[in-house]
Parts: sequence; C-alpha cells; structure tokens
Amino acid sequence: MSSTDSHGTPIGRRMVMNAKWTSDDLPGQQGRLAVVTGANTGLGFETAQVLAARGASLVLAVRNIEKGKRAAERIAETAPGANVMVQPLDLTSLDSIRAAADELRAKHPRIDLLINNAGVMLTPRQTTSDGFELQFGTNHLGHFALTGLLLEQMLPVPGSRVVTVSSIAHRVRARINFHDLQGERSYSRVGAYGQSKLANLMFTYELQRRLSGAATTIAVAAHPGLADTELTRNSPAIAAYLYARLISQKAAMGALPVLRAATDPGVVGAQYYGPGGFFGARGYPKLAESSRRSHDTAIQRRLWKVSEELTGVTFPAELTPPLLTLQHAGPAAA
Repeated sequence: MSSTDSHGTPIGRRMVMNAKWTSDDLPGQQGRLAVVTGANTGLGFETAQVLAARGASLVLAVRNIEKGKRAAERIAETAPGANVMVQPLDLTSLDSIRAAADELRAKHPRIDLLINNAGVMLTPRQTTSDGFELQFGTNHLGHFALTGLLLEQMLPVPGSRVVTVSSIAHRVRARINFHDLQGERSYSRVGAYGQSKLANLMFTYELQRRLSGAATTIAVAAHPGLADTELTRNSPAIAAYLYARLISQKAAMGALPVLRAATDPGVVGAQYYGPGGFFGARGYPKLAESSRRSHDTAIQRRLWKVSEELTGVTFPAELTPPLLTLQHAGPAAA
C-alpha cells in the first residue's frame, strides 16, 4: 500500500503533480532542534516560522533580544504550542559567539539544524569589535566560528545539517583577497559583500569535504535570489525602491531554498539551492550552480586556515582534511 500525504494524495503522485517545491513539501520536523541566526526578521524569520509550523523546536539566535522575543511571539501565534527560544548572539563579536555557543551546548545536547542566515550587506567600511571588516567578519568569520563551536553537538545526530546562506552576489566582483582581507588598502561595498558570500560557499564546500568521512552531518548552501528584506537598507534609495517593486520576490519565497536545503530528504552534502527562474533571482527552489572560483579547493583550504587563525576556533579533531590534489589558485584569487 503506498504512502499518502496529509491530504490523502499518494506521495509519488504528489511529487509528479507538484514540480514546484513549496513549504507544503517540507517534511515533519518533530523532535528536531534548529538554531537559526538572524531569525528575528526577513529570511531568518520566515525560515524559523515554517520550521516551527512543522514541529521543530527553534532557537532564534539574534543580536537584538527584544526583537527576538517579538519574533518568537509572532511564531507562537501562527504555530500554537511551538517551542521557540531566544539566544543572544552578536556575530560581530567573538566573545559573544563563544558565550552563545557555551550556552547552547549547555542547554541542548543535540542540534539537528544550524542555519547560518544572519548577515549584513553593502555597508560602508566598518569593523567588528575584533577588527574584522564588517561584511567579511559577520557573514563569514562569525558563522565559521559559531559552526566550529557547535559542531560537536551535531556530529552524532543522524540527518543533521549545517546550512549556510550565500548569494548570487558571490559572482559579482568577488574574490578572496588574501592580501587585503579586511579592506584596509582599498574598499568596495560591492566587492566586500561579494567576497563574504563567496567565502560562505567555500566554507560549505570545504566543511563538507571534511565531514564526508567522519559523520552523518552534511554541509549545504542556499541563496534567496533577490529577496525583499532589510538587507537592502544600505542600498541607494532609488535602487532599493526599484529592487523592492520590480525585481525582488517576497522574503517567504526567498526562504524556500534555505528550507529545502535544510529539510529535503534528497539533499546531499555540498549542494547549493536557489530560485529556479529569472537568472536565479526569483522562483521556486532547485539545485543551483555556483561560480567556478567557488570550487577552487586550494583557495578553500587557504581560507579555512586563515579563518581558524583569525577566529581562534578550530573544528573537531576528527574532521581532518582528506588528501587530494589541490587545484591551481590563479592570480585573480590570490
């Protein structure tokens, strides 16, 4: 006898009928714990809200506690009985990241999902409390450190996943500029954002390579296309208006690739999901292709080493990098 969904439709038939992956396709998440960074607004909130509706326990890891509490209340209204917790986390501070990780490890012996969603975009040059360029420090180094500090809670958990949110901007003026990672010699808002989003992908691919022989945990990435969220607040006014009115899609649609990467049973490590239409800017989620540069294993490994040195965070010892022939790192990536 074939299995049916909640509507009584045979699952196999439903998959054929519904080629567009939506939140209705998301499997039940009862008994799972998801930590979502930046979950008080935008993509993070939409992601957390759907996971809670499917039965997951949620930790909203946020910088602004009051906004986090209001987000938790809104989620509870749409998902009665949902277990939603708020965790202080400032990704611009390694001290805050370590404190948050200590609290999460103490409270939660297992973590099923870590969704590295929070970020900043197109900011004027600023630095984190540790002296890192703000976009690189928040979007990449902050999540690198948080993942490394929480991974031991995930490695024994079957089906656990680290999902890191990148962007189509990883193709735009993006390279890992090891000679000026913090933009001290020359700074471009667009270039710095592109570097941070390229780093998100390279981190995912290198993490999956290290996970492949040691755990059931997988590392995957996603991007929201052009989603109308608060991230656009640093864009010029006219560009933000046109973006919101003419180009972008709603945050709920932008969250679908993240949700698919986090929950679809067919997802495997090192995959990358994004909107399937309009050059990846909008639409329902499907497998996406990242840039050729993002797959450069030599740069991935060099970035990993530098990230460990900058953050002081090393990953569990069992995640030793496998032997492989490194690709040549061309001058554009140096």
